This record gives sequence, structure tokens and C-alpha cells, in this order.
Amino acid sequence: MNHPTNHFFHHTPDSLTDWCARHDMPAFRAKQLMEWVYVKGVADPALMTSLSARDRDLLASEMTFISGETVAHQVATDATQKLLVQWDDHISPRAATSLNILGGENCNDASRQTECVMIPSHEEADSGAPKRRTACISSQVGCPVGCKFCASGMGGLDGNLSAGRIVEQAWRLGLLEGVGRISHIVFMGMGEPLANFTNVVHAVRTLTSPWGMGISARKVTISTVGLPKAIERLAEQLDLPVTLALSLHAPTDAIRRRLIPWAEYTTIEELLDACDSWYRKTGREITLEYTLISRVNDRPEHARELAKVAKSLRANVNLIRLNEVKGIHFKRPTDEDVRTFQGILRDRGVNAHIRASRGRDIAAACGQLRHERVTA
Repeated sequence: MNHPTNHFFHHTPDSLTDWCARHDMPAFRAKQLMEWVYVKGVADPALMTSLSARDRDLLASEMTFISGETVAHQVATDATQKLLVQWDDHISPRAATSLNILGGENCNDASRQTECVMIPSHEEADSGAPKRRTACISSQVGCPVGCKFCASGMGGLDGNLSAGRIVEQAWRLGLLEGVGRISHIVFMGMGEPLANFTNVVHAVRTLTSPWGMGISARKVTISTVGLPKAIERLAEQLDLPVTLALSLHAPTDAIRRRLIPWAEYTTIEELLDACDSWYRKTGREITLEYTLISRVNDRPEHARELAKVAKSLRANVNLIRLNEVKGIHFKRPTDEDVRTFQGILRDRGVNAHIRASRGRDIAAACGQLRHERVTA
């Protein structure tokens, strides 16, 4: 029996202890379960040999450990790995009611699928240090933002992922062959994380807790298209010193509105004010994410305008080459244009990096794998 509302990865030690008590399990059972799942990587009650047979049977029937099914697993030539996970019919009660994804004849499999990616370090880590393993995870099924160059939002939003399902993605990636411990988390998969604020913050607390995945909060990046009030709310979570990445993608409001429908509701000036407030409250610099699109936002004049934006606050810039998507007419910029763009920024004192394109041979960009399977 599947119990989506009683998902192991949604539990905290306190809530799991309460659940165990209600089911006549000993007080120490919750700690044992946390160790089996997070330390030993075991999510099948039948294999939890330190538990009584009665408790193993009860857990198997009353608690969901693995909530989704991996319907595709691809490995790129650069060792990047991507999973396409299909969840059961219960995505988000509020969203599901309005979007008819509770099952039945009208239920589309793609409306229950999300992607997550494991990105290994491009270079070997320092001697004696563990290698960097980054989990790029999704926060929603689909995306409400609808950026014109991104596959994630082509079908709109199907629903929010629960905190448990967000955590489960990172846990799944850590169990892939050759991966080992996940060291970094980026919320740069499908969805707008700050539009699913409560579940994302809950998930981050689990991912960074010693009893959970034990990842440093400073190694967690939350990427947002820019929701000023939500950025301010996130800044108030002072016990979670995460990194904030703003998906800017344009140096002017006019260009940004061509690329990002939600930009109609927020100006760059308003976003910069929210980011400045973030820095003053947290002391942590902003990362500006900028996807370069050939002949749209990659010209020298765009670089000069972006430099003015970046210099107005404590920020560094990640330059991302567009990953072309079937059905979208935008083109990937040339390497020469990307290097010229970066040079202009650096000449003006902006800390600008060109982010390596990883997993291109397995459609590793946001939403690509799901989109390509639907349109195949």
C-alpha cells in the first residue's frame, strides 16, 4: 500500500519518533530508521535486520520510503548522470485538484515526472579531500515561469513537490554507482524553488541536518527567477546560510520580458533591491545566472550593460551557454562570443565565470529529458 502523506523523507527525528510511538514501536526505533536510510542507504524495511519482524512488516505496509519510480537513467560521457523520476498520482493536493492529475484516463505520465542530475567534479579534488558531487534537483513538476529558452516550463506547472520528494531526489543520486556522498546541492532543476517556499525550506533543513544528509548549508544553492518577497523571507532563515542565485538572463527589463514572462511583474531594479537586502541580512554574495543566447543577449553592448548591474551589488556572474531544446528557436552562442562577453565583464571588474556545459549528450539541461521523451 502506498502512503504518500507518510513519506519517510518528509519526517524529522521528532515527527518520526511520534509516528513510531503511535505504532507501538520502541523510542529508539526512529534513530535506527534514520541510520538505516541516511547512513547505510537502505530504504527497504525487509533489509533492516536490527528491527523486529513485526516492525519491518508494519513499516512496509504503513510508510512510503521510495515514492517514485525511475523511468530513465542516463550516463553522459563526462560522467554526469540524470534520472527521470515518475511520482505516484499525489503531487500536490492543491495543485492536483485544479490540474486534474489525480489519476484516471486524463492523467498524463509526463505530468508526474521530474528530473534530477548528479554532476561530478570536472577536476580531481585536492589530495586527501573527497571529490565534489553536486545534486541538481527539482522543486516542482513542470514550471510556472515559462522562460522562452527552457524546456522545464513548456507544459506549464503540474504541481509542487513535497519536501520528502525533494530530499528523495538527492538521496537517490547519492546511491548511483560510483557516486558516493553528495557534497553540494543546487535547486536548478525543474520548477521555481521560491514558489514552493515551505517545502523547499523544509527540504533544505533535512539535507543539511546531521541526522539527514549532513550537507553544509553553504554548499546549497537556491536558484530563483526573482520573487522579491520570497527572497526577503529566505533571508530571514538565518540558520540556513545558503547561496542565492538570481536567474537574470538579461541586462535590461525589455530583453528580460522577452525571455521570461514573469519579468512583467518585477523590474530588475526591484530584484536588485531584494538582493541587496539579502546581502545586508546574510552577508552572503549573490550569484547572477546569465544564460547566453546567440544574437539575443550575448552582444558586447549587453555585456557592458550587465557589468553595470553586477557592479551595483556584491555579486559574481555565472555565464551559461544555452543548451538548445527541440521546438525552441533560440541558438547556442559561439565560444568566441562567450569569451568576448566574459572579457568585457572582467575588464570592468566583474567576477565572471563560464560555467561548463555538462551532460549535453544526455539532455541534462532543465526539463530536456522529459520534453524529449514526450515529443519523441
